[in-house]
Amino acid sequence: MKKNIHPECHTISVVMTNGEKFETKSVLGKDGDIINLDIDPLTHPAWTGAGQKLVDSAGQISKFNKRYNFKP
Repeated sequence: MKKNIHPECHTISVVMTNGEKFETKSVLGKDGDIINLDIDPLTHPAWTGAGQKLVDSAGQISKFNKRYNFKP
């Protein structure tokens, strides 16, 4: 590895939306900084799967189900 080209790695604290805290290594900020998350994998629907709804405006899902004899 080349010397003096890599960023300094240090410990930061991350605060989740529910108040949980953990420490991790990062090149972001400086040693001891705190990052407060607005969105995290414990609450966001993209990770939890909550609130997903299929929109079938053109009937594509029903066509697929009929073609492959799929019964939901």
